Amino acid sequence: MIVNLFSGHGLLELNELALLRWAHIVAGIIWVGLLYFFNFVQMPAIAAATADQGGPGPAAIGKYILPRALLWFRWAALATWLTGAWYLVRTDQLLAAFTLGLSRGGDTAYGLPMGIGVWLGTILLINVWLVLWPNQKKVMGIVKTEGEADLARARKTIATVARINAALSIPMLMFMVAAGHGVAL
Repeated sequence: MIVNLFSGHGLLELNELALLRWAHIVAGIIWVGLLYFFNFVQMPAIAAATADQGGPGPAAIGKYILPRALLWFRWAALATWLTGAWYLVRTDQLLAAFTLGLSRGGDTAYGLPMGIGVWLGTILLINVWLVLWPNQKKVMGIVKTEGEADLARARKTIATVARINAALSIPMLMFMVAAGHGVAL
């Protein structure tokens, strides 16, 4: 792709599959990078800021960093999933991936690891949009809560599901890379 740019060929001549793969990888790096940021940097920092009686508290994180980071997190998750799905459509592998390579004489050497990665990525995406985001809106005050107990439940759900997503991201990445590089399971 980069060779095309420097060899006098324009962007219009770039291979669609190469662009899809590149977009998928970049969006995935943003998504998973923010997932790790939330789990390994932000959540411990908020806990430390809350415990620090003389410090500024977690308000700055919640007001300035969290909304922007969550915006990028949500949309990077969707962009990653959509570019990955479109790549699989264009390579005629979508059905094979979602059926773990067992459909219509599918290639299980590719379909099984890719399918496991696809299903894990789909679970992560569902968690982002249908579990994390509704609860994050409560914590950030975008939607009303039904009192302190509801807010505490939302915080606990966020912490639990974020940790689950972080844990699931490791095998997801392993299986997706295995599928594309011929790593035997």
